[in-house]
Amino acid sequence: MLQINTSKVSRWDQHGREHIVHVTRTGAQRLMNCDTCGWRKKVQFLPWLKAEEHLAEEHQATVDPTAG
Repeated sequence: MLQINTSKVSRWDQHGREHIVHVTRTGAQRLMNCDTCGWRKKVQFLPWLKAEEHLAEEHQATVDPTAG
């Protein structure tokens, strides 16, 4: 049976706006989807790292809301 899991990577930019990339896992494939710009990409390895890179490069969103 095929299992689907979802998670998200969120970061804040210097203006206090939140940017989110959702990561959906279907089997070994992972699909990333950015709420802010609609960017989508399929990857197999390190999707959360690639999501963080997208947020930093495209949206200058580098502040981790879970870091404390």
